[in-house]
Amino acid sequence: MTLKLRAGVYTAETDYGIALLDEDRDQYWTLNPTAAVVVRALLDGRGAEEAVRELTAEYEVDADSAGRDVRELIGELRAAGLVEEDTRHGVRGRSS
Repeated sequence: MTLKLRAGVYTAETDYGIALLDEDRDQYWTLNPTAAVVVRALLDGRGAEEAVRELTAEYEVDADSAGRDVRELIGELRAAGLVEEDTRHGVRGRSS
């Protein structure tokens, strides 16, 4: 599963992590460095499993805890309406 930002949502790199800016709702969220690792991986099309691997490689966290954190963050991003599933990945060979 890969995610993309919903139209009207943008990222801004910060000294601390990433900010997500929702122009439609005039809101923003700041993500700490670990959440930024996850969001970068997901938005780059690497998926949740790769985000877990990156977290365990960069921080002292076990794979089970990292997996829970990644799933929780994905749920929060979806609940806030910031992301949607990127259906472009995995769809090959289709023509109109």
